[in-house]
Amino acid sequence: MTFGIAALIFGYLLGSIPFGLLMTRAAGLGDVRKIGSGNIGATNVLRTGNKKLAAITLVLDALKGTAAVVLARLYGPELGLWAGFGAFLGHLFPVWLGFKGGKGVATYLGVLIGLMWQVALIFAVVWLLVALVFRYSSLAALAAAIIVPVALWVQAPIQLAGLFATMSLILFIKHRANIARLLAGAESRIGAKG
Repeated sequence: MTFGIAALIFGYLLGSIPFGLLMTRAAGLGDVRKIGSGNIGATNVLRTGNKKLAAITLVLDALKGTAAVVLARLYGPELGLWAGFGAFLGHLFPVWLGFKGGKGVATYLGVLIGLMWQVALIFAVVWLLVALVFRYSSLAALAAAIIVPVALWVQAPIQLAGLFATMSLILFIKHRANIARLLAGAESRIGAKG
């Protein structure tokens, strides 16, 4: 249990690095929290009009989830679950930003890559199909987050399916404003500037 808590804390600290904010500031674009949705993630970084910066943010936010899992698993297979969950929570509630972070989609994917890359491919395919058809990042993420726990339930240990069911529920809670805008027809489409 002690090692699990240490892995959770390690993952949290790694996950709490706000790459979207750091990248936009480094590029001279100011504080990404002051545009669009105010989110620090890649979708909002895209609203700056800088696609390259949004792509870098997406990769870095995913990598921190993957890195947390891979590094923790060096000390025990079960520690990857703890560290992955910690990284996800760190992105959502970073201590450095007053616990106001992103919505966690890229980090969720990164954790999934580290724990079961085959299901990460399913996530990516669902996300891309929904995004291409409807052009809503939030809808694509929510659709993929429904599929992942189901896919894991079929082909993975129960602990892994349970972890991602919990993470998917948290994603839905973090996207409640997006869900309301989707229902009202007021959600921003992918590529729309803030």
